[in-house]
Amino acid sequence: MIQKNTDFAALIGSRICHDLISPIGAINNGIELLEMSKPAPSPEMSLISESVSSASARIRFFRIAFGAAGDQMVGRPEIMSIVEDVYSGGRLTVAWGPLDGQMRGDLRLSFLGLLCLETAMPFGGRIEVEQNGNAIVLKGHADKFILDDSLWERLDGKPGSSDLRPAHVQFGLLPMIANDEGKAIKTAYTQTMLSITL
Repeated sequence: MIQKNTDFAALIGSRICHDLISPIGAINNGIELLEMSKPAPSPEMSLISESVSSASARIRFFRIAFGAAGDQMVGRPEIMSIVEDVYSGGRLTVAWGPLDGQMRGDLRLSFLGLLCLETAMPFGGRIEVEQNGNAIVLKGHADKFILDDSLWERLDGKPGSSDLRPAHVQFGLLPMIANDEGKAIKTAYTQTMLSITL
């Protein structure tokens, strides 16, 4: 059996996230024990605690976005927990609309789409995720977008006019994985709205 490049990359992503989540969880547990032994946490401990929580949330998100998909269903409570932990307190908010759980492969596409929208919304805004039949629609609403055409043309099936940087790997992975899943990507843009349909 031939291993697709996207599958191999996903196995690497899963391995990295799996190996990182345990020590970060242990650090978080240690911080909780320290906070229980003191009446009031110091500013330094609060900063460490926030940083560890943020790292843990991002790893859970990345494990789905960049890891192996599998055939399992991810329940809505788990999806909401990941999305809320990643986007709470930032300039970007995400409203997750689908009421049912999602197959992990479909959720991976949605999370990669969220990362694509993030790059176009550096000043913040709101992303709404909706279920439309069998399709997922991600709509970014903002007063100002910054679009790099060389990245977004990749989602429309074009090769892209420049090499990808590590921060933009989602623009390379999303169309490849969507193609593997037999799904087409559609993008739309107005002055105040940017959407990705998967």
